[in-house]
Amino acid sequence: MLLYSTILDIKENVTKDDFIQLVIEWNQTSNHDENIIKGISWNGERNIRFGNDKLWLEIIEYRNKNIIAVRYEKVADDGAIWDTDYIMNFDEMRMAIRLDRSYLEEAVVTNKEFSTPHFVTLLIQKGFLKKDGDFEVMRDALEIDGNNAALLNEVIEGTAKHQLPIVYVSKTFANTEPLHVGWLCSRLKGTAHVLVQKDNSFTAQLRSACAGKNMYNGAIGIYYPNDALGTKICMYKEGYEKQLLDKVVNFVLQYSVLQRIDTLYTWQGVSNSLLKDRLASQREERLEAERARAEAEEEKNKADDRAEEVYEIVDEELKALQRQVEELTRDNMIKDCENQALREKLAQVDAKPVLVQGEEEDLYPGEIRDIVLAAISEHLDRNIKKGSRREHVLADILNSNKYEKLSEKKREALKNLFSGYTGMNASLKSGLQELGFTVKEEGKHHKLILGDDQRYWTTLACTPGDNRGVKNEVSDICNSMF
Repeated sequence: MLLYSTILDIKENVTKDDFIQLVIEWNQTSNHDENIIKGISWNGERNIRFGNDKLWLEIIEYRNKNIIAVRYEKVADDGAIWDTDYIMNFDEMRMAIRLDRSYLEEAVVTNKEFSTPHFVTLLIQKGFLKKDGDFEVMRDALEIDGNNAALLNEVIEGTAKHQLPIVYVSKTFANTEPLHVGWLCSRLKGTAHVLVQKDNSFTAQLRSACAGKNMYNGAIGIYYPNDALGTKICMYKEGYEKQLLDKVVNFVLQYSVLQRIDTLYTWQGVSNSLLKDRLASQREERLEAERARAEAEEEKNKADDRAEEVYEIVDEELKALQRQVEELTRDNMIKDCENQALREKLAQVDAKPVLVQGEEEDLYPGEIRDIVLAAISEHLDRNIKKGSRREHVLADILNSNKYEKLSEKKREALKNLFSGYTGMNASLKSGLQELGFTVKEEGKHHKLILGDDQRYWTTLACTPGDNRGVKNEVSDICNSMF
């Protein structure tokens, strides 16, 4: 899962050696000894790998596009795989930084928190970063007072120049921070600019400069460079500072990781393009060998020996490179599907969530949200007094969310699948898989598992009994799984 992603503009005087040396410095000066790759000795190589299978750093150069790509990978003891990528395009002087987490098959999956790459801090300290429009990319917050109130107004009105989101934090009525601004800056470095009201004494000036549109009394506004997304508003509530911090960070990081970027700003994209170029080169070598063989027909012995040798070498290299291309392409497809699912999930995120989701995960997209909305709808229909406060609140929640009745649709689809059931066949199996079931044959029965969750399963006889029995079985599946 992609956890962190940003693209930053780099100053023209930064060289390839500067970039690679900074990456190595980032690893070798880590505060966590277990993350340091021992024995790195870099002598200016452009294509080299350090470390072992559990902890490694690889540098590759794609000369055709003037790109240096670096991947650092760590396989943790619990099976989590952490990939940190730095892709530097020296034609465009732009750098992509991405942090990804996946798991080995045997891993214990947990919802781990993560730290944003310290590499961004090094870029800031070295002075390698260009301004983002009107804003310096900083490690700390920019204080807003009467002297720069006009800048805040430009942010609110959408006339300020910036590619990264902007987070504005107002002071509370008690003149305190509604959250830990230092931690906010640390977690969002490189993905957003943080602005903070300097003091409550400037409230009147800010209200005047911004025509009353600025956040105040601890409210936080998130302003995206894309006007279509509007503004996210996070209200302050005393005692919930940590939840507010997490909420703001999630809004910004969700935006950053879901932005589409050119494949040449990803490790897979650079590796794939490099391999394709090598394949094209190998094909050209093969054609050249064939031409040489044709021209040297009269000197068959020498020419044949040379051609056959080239064929064998090139064929093996072609096969190896083709396998790598297929693996990288498959990896890209998996990540595209994962990002699409995240986009769909983000589209459903409300700016002011009523509930915090627990440990249960969706067994199909939108499942948990649909179950909650279904419960509200059923309660409104049966057990509530008309005109009461409870009715108004629940009706407002139901009307403010897109209730798609996914569970009802799946129940109806399941009933239709088993209409006239005569036994398991390819069409029925395909239909069940589309509903989210895994179908396994176990002796004289077929086992159905919803979402690969072993808590929700049932069996069907390969040879069906009476029609009433099938209907009862389908009804039981609907009640227990949908």
